[in-house]
Amino acid sequence: MRGGLAIGAVLLAGASAPPAERVVSGDGVIDASVNGTPARLRIDPAAPGMPVIARELAIRTGLKITGGWGIGIGYSVGGVAVMLRTQVVRLVMADAGGRIGEADKRRVGWTSRPFAQVADGSAGPDAMPEPVVRFRLRKSVAGERTISFPAVRSSGPFGLFAHYSATFAEIEVGGEPMRVRFDPYHARTLATAGAAVRLARLHDGVISGEAVPTEIFFGVERPVRTLTLRRPLPLGPLAIATLGVRTSDYGNAAVIREASAAVEPVDPDEIVVTGKGGKRDTRHDTLSLGADYLSRCSEILFDKPARAIRLSCLQEERP
Repeated sequence: MRGGLAIGAVLLAGASAPPAERVVSGDGVIDASVNGTPARLRIDPAAPGMPVIARELAIRTGLKITGGWGIGIGYSVGGVAVMLRTQVVRLVMADAGGRIGEADKRRVGWTSRPFAQVADGSAGPDAMPEPVVRFRLRKSVAGERTISFPAVRSSGPFGLFAHYSATFAEIEVGGEPMRVRFDPYHARTLATAGAAVRLARLHDGVISGEAVPTEIFFGVERPVRTLTLRRPLPLGPLAIATLGVRTSDYGNAAVIREASAAVEPVDPDEIVVTGKGGKRDTRHDTLSLGADYLSRCSEILFDKPARAIRLSCLQEERP
């Protein structure tokens, strides 16, 4: 749906002021140029902050892709390692009018597994030069409510590698933080196994259905079952009641009670995560909001200076 794209920018006062905001709608795909080679790049709220391009584009642009050239990093998708090599390139992204301007030197990564199949590359809001990136999902309607979340990024020791991470909202579940990813280009809301266990414990959750292979990112598919929260998770105007569970990613969903066996409400003491070495690491517990819930929302706004993400959605009645 290349024709479905609309990009806008709101200018600061003064004709020479840089754009203060980028508006992304439709399929999010824009024109770009990598080392002078035309490309198509999708701006994706779930994508890393460093632009990630397909290996085929890296070859077309003349990047050195053999012999261990460039800095190597890896992404783990449910235990499946996706290795990237990175290099500084001359990158240009289309402006508000779709025009290609001056090139900036930027580090990009390339991999044999594209982040998404619809374009030559993908980039998250933190890859954009504008301080505010607004993803317009549909027209605003009466009755919407806006909620603001703290924006966080993953990082290694001493804050290393945060530049390569996606940007998440942060919520509290059971007294501990949980990451929330906004993923409007995937149909279904998903939780990692560890996140699902915590949600089930607090919101009377039961699991059901066969495991269905479901694409996450980079073309990696993981087994997904259905989690029903009989006390929905309130997330601003949304009430998260049914979602998919990545059954063995960053935890094990086997400890969640089966729906067929759940006659009485779930006893919180019966859902326990055990592991070697003491307390389980919850840093990777992630809830990814897909189009099934984001269809109720008009926009996702990433305010980088404020380190905040604002979600505007139609208020959902609680059961």
